[in-house]
Formats: sequence, C-alpha cells, structure tokens
Amino acid sequence: MGLDQPQAWLLGLPTAAVYGSLALFTTILHNVFLLYYVDTFVSVYKINKMAFWVGETVFLLWNSLNDPLFGWLSDRQFLSSQHRSGAGLSSRAVVLARVRALGWHGPLLALSFLAFWVPWAPAGLQFLLCLCLYDGFLTLVDLHHHALLADLALSAHDRTHLNFYCSLFSAAGSLSVFASYAFWNKEDFSSFRAFCVTLAVSSGLGFLGATRLLRRRVEAARRDPGCSGLAVDCGLCGEELLVGSEEADSITLGQYLRQLARHRNFLWFVSMDLVQVFHCHFNSNFFPLFLEHLLSDHISLSTGSILLGLSYVAPHLNNLYFLSLCRRWGVYAVVRGLFLLKLGLSLLMLLAGPDHLSLLCLFIASNRVFTEGTCKLLTLVVTDLVDEDLVLNHRKQAASALLFGMVALVTKPGQTFAPLLGTWLLCFYTGHDLFQQSLITPVGSAHPWPEPPAPAPAQAPMLRQGCFYLLVLVPITCALLQLFTWSQFTLHGRRLHMVKAQRQNLSQAQTLDVKMV
Repeated sequence: MGLDQPQAWLLGLPTAAVYGSLALFTTILHNVFLLYYVDTFVSVYKINKMAFWVGETVFLLWNSLNDPLFGWLSDRQFLSSQHRSGAGLSSRAVVLARVRALGWHGPLLALSFLAFWVPWAPAGLQFLLCLCLYDGFLTLVDLHHHALLADLALSAHDRTHLNFYCSLFSAAGSLSVFASYAFWNKEDFSSFRAFCVTLAVSSGLGFLGATRLLRRRVEAARRDPGCSGLAVDCGLCGEELLVGSEEADSITLGQYLRQLARHRNFLWFVSMDLVQVFHCHFNSNFFPLFLEHLLSDHISLSTGSILLGLSYVAPHLNNLYFLSLCRRWGVYAVVRGLFLLKLGLSLLMLLAGPDHLSLLCLFIASNRVFTEGTCKLLTLVVTDLVDEDLVLNHRKQAASALLFGMVALVTKPGQTFAPLLGTWLLCFYTGHDLFQQSLITPVGSAHPWPEPPAPAPAQAPMLRQGCFYLLVLVPITCALLQLFTWSQFTLHGRRLHMVKAQRQNLSQAQTLDVKMV
C-alpha cells in the first residue's frame, strides 16, 4: 500500500530542513520565556525580593553545571571502545539515540514552559522549580541537537548547510516575540496564558513529528545501500559499526578532563568563546539602557520596541549570509573578519562621538546583530573540535554532546560577568548606581531595566557620556582579546582538512575491521 500524499510529501523534505525545524520548536518558546518570565513573577505573581534572588542564585549554579552533567551522562559510554556486553557501537545507533532523546525531551520542554504561566505553588517555590525544570530540559534539547550537527555530517560544507536551516527556522521562531506583544497584559493574563498554551502545544507536536520523521530517515538509510537522503553528506554510510571488538578500559571523568587540558585548540577556543558569551550577554543586558540614555530623546517608544524585537530576529537572518561566506572562505576566516569588523566599527564610533545619532543608532543595532551572529557560527567550530578530539584521543565514537557540555561549563560564567562588570563600570565612570533603583531584572525580560528617576541636570550629560564609553570600549577590548586568542587557534585550513581526512579514514578502517571479523 502506498503512502498518502501528505505523508509522501513530508518524507520528501530534505534531512537538513527536518533537522533545522527542531530549532523553530525551541525558539518559539525560548524567546517568549526570556522576555516575560521575570515580569510575570515580579508583576503578576508578586514574588518577594528574597525569594527572587534565591531562585536566581540556585538557577545560576544549576545552569552552569547541568551542561557537563547531562553531556557526561549522555556520552560517557562513547569514551570507551566497548560496551560491557562486548557489542559494537553503531554510529547510526548513536544518531537514533539522540533523535529519540529529542523526541522525549522536546515535549517535556514544552510542558515545563507551560508551568510558568499558571500559578500552582507559592511564587518563590514555583519560580525556583520552573527555572530549574525548564533549563534542564532546554539543556538536554540543545545538547542533543548540537551533537546531531556533528553526528549527521562530517564535511564543513554539509555542517554549514545544516546550520543554514537552523538559522532560517530560528528566524521564523523569533517572530513569536512580535506576536507576544499583542497578548501581553499584566492586568488580564488570560489571553497571554492562552497564547503560551498555543505555543507549547505547537512546539510539543512539532518535536514529536520532526523526530519521528528524522528517525524514519535514519532507519530507512540502514536498509538503503545507496544511503540516499540520510545525512547531507551521507556521513553515516558505511559506518554501521564504528566500534571494534577489542578490549578497552573505560575512561573516567578525571581522565577525560586531563585529555581536554591537553587539547590546545579546545583551550584557546573556550578562552575566545568566554569573551564572546560575555559580549553577547553584555549587549542583551545593556541594549535597552543604551536606547534609553543615548537615543530616547530622538526615537519614539514604539521605535525602541521595534528595535528590541528586531534584535532577536536580525541575527538569524544575518547569519544566513554569514553561512554563505563560511562555505566560500571557511568559518575561521569569517569569524576573524567579524572580530576585525567589530574593532573597526567601535573605533570609528569612538572617534565620531555620541552626537552622530544616525551612526550611533546603526552602531547599537549592528553591534548586537554581528555579536549574536558570531555566537551562532561558533557551533560549527565546536563540531570541528569534536572531530579533533576523536582523532587526538583515538576514540571509537565522537562524544559530541559531552564536548558541547564542557564548552558551556567554561563559557557560561560570561553570562554572570556581563551584568556585574557592566554595572560596575557604569558606576565607576558616572557614579550612577543601577542597584540603588528598584529591582533589576535579568537578561531578556520585557523591561530589562527599571524606569530610573530622571538624573540631575548636571549628572545627565555625564551619564550619557558614560553609557557611550561603555558602548564602544567594551567591544574594542573584547575584539582585541578575541583577535589574540583566535590567532592561536590552529584548527583551520590544512590542519582541519587533515583531521577530517583522519576521521574519515578511521571510520572506514574500523568498518573494514568489523566486516573481516
């Protein structure tokens, strides 16, 4: 019996499109979460200040530790060459395991998202539990989704193709930010709650459908010797068994950490990425503040809201162009070019001064867009590090999720340093202490900064000048640090081609060994 038309059409979708759609089902939830979760608990549920800060502190610790924890639990079996039973480990089985995990964790992420918008416990307890549950499932989804980027494709061109679809669908998912403004009402929360239910149901069903389709693709490729339509580069063809039957000792966490400590490119990358994460979150924290003190007298409130909404969508759209450059010049060269562009634009803005309003508006917008775009390209670099880790340590299977988790462990402190260092610098330059105002809400809330009282006439120019120097000196410092660390990173060009070839040869040799047994 043949397939009906809708089912046949779905099966005809490119694998890259199915993989990229998973980013849509995450983004439609996460951007709304970032914008409204703080305002919901502070303004609607009336959480007290102590419970709020306790929840944020516990969340900070959990957010830092869960990436490597879940990565280790997911991939520790891949660090040794053999299961206890002695059976080999199939590369295709690894992909299937990750897809099944996404099929479970995606709908659970949608359920944990729903838990924010209905009061079901004391506000402080609900705040703490909701944050930890949501971030836990978000981490699991992100780890497995990113790990699939390394597992589904090997060549840089095909990984870029997969990432292209992720950016395309993420841009579409960011439109939920604009739709949310039509429903947000703190006095009448029912319409916004219904909007969130719609988002959660759409996301949960989307995860179930996309993972089911992706699983059928992988299973169909097992029966298809030509491997048509599985991975973009048919990277799983001929890799039915990547693990031989020879004995090997299990690797402990301590041994794995020592291996990472000897991985030179990993250390230089996380040094650079720590600065990048800091800069991304610095822009997110202070974007509304810069609009208020540098441009508020010259743009309307609605224009400011549109700029804030566009700042969520534009990085994804801009990334489509960056990815086309990556196919031509390579990720390393494009990222280096973005660092140079950041430095050049910041120096130009510093020389022009705060009174060139059109240039200032362009700089504030482009600074955030280019910085966020760089963050999204770095996922491709981590997949290359996965390949190098496999080759350097002679692993039988790439521990993709674990390496993504270790990168997050080292770089996530940048999220905390951004508001702390930014507010300290602002106070140092201007004497304006934001913490003396009402409660400051974290990154991405609907109103990330409180409405401060109007500064004294003598203080206003100093505050504006301080915000300007903060706006331009932070990118200059970040760009200089990143250009230095990035210059020490050697996994590009000839070395990258060598690592890719060695991984491909290793896979083919192991497959041949298994066939001869």
